Amino acid sequence: MPAELWETIAGDAARESALWRDCLRPRERWERHPVFSPLGEVRYALGLETIYEGYLVHYGRPRLFEPPDEDTALLLGDYLYAHGVARISALHEVAAVADLAELISLCSQLRAEGGDGDGPLWAATAALLGRGALEPARTALRLRSDPRPLDEAARTAAGDEPVEAALAAHAARGTA
Repeated sequence: MPAELWETIAGDAARESALWRDCLRPRERWERHPVFSPLGEVRYALGLETIYEGYLVHYGRPRLFEPPDEDTALLLGDYLYAHGVARISALHEVAAVADLAELISLCSQLRAEGGDGDGPLWAATAALLGRGALEPARTALRLRSDPRPLDEAARTAAGDEPVEAALAAHAARGTA
């Protein structure tokens, strides 16, 4: 993953708001480790990692930011979600934007209900972003709390080893 990706996420946030700039970790403490974007198309990497950083601000251990309190974390996470979706939207990929909206919504539902399956949901979304192939697997998670179809879809699209690596990195971020 190019170093510019992390610089872009951090730099754009810092230019957007002094509050976001103040939430940035010192550069030497940035953890420049992509999690799910390596499973998908390179053109989506910046948007996916921006959204994932927002997810980590809300629910895990962020790589670039350290908000001082829960209110700031909520706002920063929402900013990163919106900015990541805007990055994908700029590619004029309506189906990809719809997939990301479903990802964010379903992750919020899982968190509210204390459910599992966010890792396979992220992996499948990254691997199949914009292809219109996720609805049956998302429905299994939404209605039956069954992440297996998402896991299978991710592995079929990206391979077992890359998905295992992404899921392990996701768990290490304190999200599981």
